[in-house]
Amino acid sequence: MYNGSVVSLVMTLHALELSGPSIYSAFIFGLLAYLIILFCNLTIAFTICFNRSLHKPMYILLLNMPINDTMGATSLFPQLLYSIWCENRLISYSACFLQGFFVQLYGGASHVILTAMAYDRYIAICSPLRYGAIMTNNNLLRITTGMWFLHFIMIFVTFLLILPYKICRTYVDDLICYNPSITEIVCEDTRVNNIYGLIILSFYHIVSFSVVAFTYIHILITCISKKQSDAKMKAIQTCGTHLVVFMFLEFNTLFPLIAHRSENVPAYLSRVFSISILVFPPIVNPLINGFKTKEIRQKMFTCFKRKIGSV
Repeated sequence: MYNGSVVSLVMTLHALELSGPSIYSAFIFGLLAYLIILFCNLTIAFTICFNRSLHKPMYILLLNMPINDTMGATSLFPQLLYSIWCENRLISYSACFLQGFFVQLYGGASHVILTAMAYDRYIAICSPLRYGAIMTNNNLLRITTGMWFLHFIMIFVTFLLILPYKICRTYVDDLICYNPSITEIVCEDTRVNNIYGLIILSFYHIVSFSVVAFTYIHILITCISKKQSDAKMKAIQTCGTHLVVFMFLEFNTLFPLIAHRSENVPAYLSRVFSISILVFPPIVNPLINGFKTKEIRQKMFTCFKRKIGSV
């Protein structure tokens, strides 16, 4: 048991097992991946922010996605790149705790944002005449601030429950710090944390899946009944991209959780899955939700042409 102050406590993350030239290859690959994530997500975020024609509910809700993906990737890559370059897997307990908080905040926020986007598309396609009255600026502000505030409180309580516990060991058997890996190093009974975590996890997945299933079933019925082929194809294309992102997120969230709790999955594979949600969705999301969206793509090309023309 560690009896000192947790502020001065230094943890050791699981070794990356890199040697020789593989260190430089891993560092360059990780750096490029991080830069690509930042470039893609910040490009979409700035495109939406600086184009008034994109200041609509659909794009304002979409804006939350690149911001969240940037936060998620930043909670992983800087610390990981530093440990690769310096060949040092030490991390302070406070930094480990903070990393775990932002990893958890990112994961849950992805579900919340996609749920809000599904509701927006449901109103726009199934009740187009009421869309302007429902998705007003005030209601959009309530939805955005409400979903982030509720989500933040839930994750804050999750980590608040860990604070009183004493630390038994300083070795974290994972590549990053997140809630399960932190609770494994405490001495006391974490039953309350496990129950609360299970409730929160079930809440996110059940609510998001139920809302997405309900909205997209109704959207599909509405699209089939529509006579205008152009409107039908546009609706299906828009909702199809959202659905692909949602299913991709579900896979990247549930599979690592199952792998982490299953004894049949090799430990190294479980560790790789634990960071997959911080790598793949931040790369895939801007490609599917952002660059594939016609209006955003046109605005980006227009801005790029202006910059080229002014040179």
